[in-house]
Amino acid sequence: MNPQVLALLTAMAWGIGGYFEKKGLHLGGLSPQMGITIRTGVALLILGIVSFPQWKTLPQAGTKSILMMVVGGGIVAGALGMLCFYAALKGAPLNRVMPIAFTSPLFGALMGILLGGEPLTWKTAIGTLLTIGGIVLLTI
Repeated sequence: MNPQVLALLTAMAWGIGGYFEKKGLHLGGLSPQMGITIRTGVALLILGIVSFPQWKTLPQAGTKSILMMVVGGGIVAGALGMLCFYAALKGAPLNRVMPIAFTSPLFGALMGILLGGEPLTWKTAIGTLLTIGGIVLLTI
């Protein structure tokens, strides 16, 4: 499937999912930590089943690769990011939280430029400024 279509489907899933997560937190009087636990448990079950055919590739991935996944995906994005996101969902309106929370591509692009050796183009710079401007407009 086209990467841009997959990215759009990702945005839709995260935006729609955020709505239901916020509703669930408030309807159940759940803490952000409990919400994350429910989300992660369900995701772990589904992803464990879907990824089962690829489990045999894990030993050949190497320690450095797995460490990057653990630190980046498990600790930084998975735990710290989700704890902050759920606390924000619990404490503020969705239309304030989502635009700010989903500036993550800006930080990803910045990491790619600063650490990954990716070029900073005019298109990237202008797109970044327009994105930041849009977020400011949505949140003021």
